[in-house]
Amino acid sequence: MVFSSITFLFYFLPLFFLLYYLSAGHNLILLTASVLFYAWGEPRYLPLLFFYIVINWALGLWLEHTTKDRRWILTIGIASNLALLFYFKYFNFFIDQLNAIRRTLDLEVWSTGVIPLALGISFFTFQAISYLVDVFRGDVAAERSLLTFATYMAMFPKLIAGPIVRYKEVAGRLSRRVILPSRMRYGIQRLMLGLAQKVLIANTVALPADEIFALSPHDLTAATAWLGIACYTLQIYFDFAGYSNMAIGLAHMMGFTFPENFNRPYASQSITEFWRRWHMTLSGWLRDYLYIPLGGNRLSHARTYANLVIVFVLCGFWHGASWTFLAWGLYQGIFLVLERAGLAAALSALWCPLRHLYLVIAVMIGWVLFRSETIVQAGQYLMAMFGSGQGEPLMTPVARYLTPSVLMAITVGVLFSVAAVPGEKRIIARLRKHLGTGPGSRVLPEVGVRVALDLGSLALLGFAALIMATGTYNPFLYFRF
Repeated sequence: MVFSSITFLFYFLPLFFLLYYLSAGHNLILLTASVLFYAWGEPRYLPLLFFYIVINWALGLWLEHTTKDRRWILTIGIASNLALLFYFKYFNFFIDQLNAIRRTLDLEVWSTGVIPLALGISFFTFQAISYLVDVFRGDVAAERSLLTFATYMAMFPKLIAGPIVRYKEVAGRLSRRVILPSRMRYGIQRLMLGLAQKVLIANTVALPADEIFALSPHDLTAATAWLGIACYTLQIYFDFAGYSNMAIGLAHMMGFTFPENFNRPYASQSITEFWRRWHMTLSGWLRDYLYIPLGGNRLSHARTYANLVIVFVLCGFWHGASWTFLAWGLYQGIFLVLERAGLAAALSALWCPLRHLYLVIAVMIGWVLFRSETIVQAGQYLMAMFGSGQGEPLMTPVARYLTPSVLMAITVGVLFSVAAVPGEKRIIARLRKHLGTGPGSRVLPEVGVRVALDLGSLALLGFAALIMATGTYNPFLYFRF
């Protein structure tokens, strides 16, 4: 079940909130709904989800109630989580690589069957590991209630595609939460914003992106290749940022506050800044649980550079079991090393639009690696982008893909992902104050602001519902990660 579906928005969600608000057992209702939500897409992996919940809950209690061998307990916990992630996500990949070697040696290949990817396993594995590490460090007390811990692990807004929410960020709300009308109104508005980003922008540019990346090298021209990667650049942002906004909105409606996940990353002026703004919960997780334990930037320059490359190669591999993801992670790590080694200082002397142009081109080249099925396809696509392709312009005219709806989605997407709104921070701070979601908030928001935002949310829902009712293209990119 996806958020941008008629079933979820008009059947599952109203029934859930009706029971949620009328019942005193919020955690039980939320856990039950989350299990149903997960079973809708992956019923065969429900036992795996339950195993993750029980084993990490038990390990957390064990860590807190023992004073010896705690490091071994943590090691066992992390290794167990990673072993399951490896089996369901990477086993097929490694068997394929070993079989490729065996073929070159004229040995019989191993036939193991295909192990399907368990939905959301990358996200709830990282959440489980962060929980165990935080308990080990004493940053948070182990959760004694299995129901409460299961609710944290399985709550459906973040279960299958993030954001990565650490236990300590919601621990207080798991035991007690108050849902004010102003918080629910704000949640609905975030939900509708995310729905519009997903349905009206991401889905619109997804079709030409997929069609162009499916072209053979003989049909791929420079103009078409740039259009394809421009569409994909907007698709992956509004797909994932839209999902994150929907998750954050749903959390507010339930009485939780999830961390922000995106902050206009395409407005950055360096790769370093980009990673402070893109998928911020993943970046923060990698920093706190991998980069800093490796030594961070506290050691020599060479060790710092090595740590950056290691972290981002693993970041790429976290996204998928493919050489293209590994190459994308290595590409990001190399850029971060170059910027730390002096490129950032050189960029700072450039005119601001040139710094931004550098960022956009660097990111788009990286997305070619990320989107391509193979390294060979990525190389051919990049050659086409820079004028060395084999396609004839008359064979694949750009106009074939640049329809009025696609052009509108690109225009709006660029505007809202790059351009800054004058006084944006001041406006947002004022709205949050009126909506009761920030410090010094008022319980009763101003009527004009409330009505304008409510009408805007209804309009977005109406437009998105019309699009969804037509059964148009509706993929969710991050379900495959």
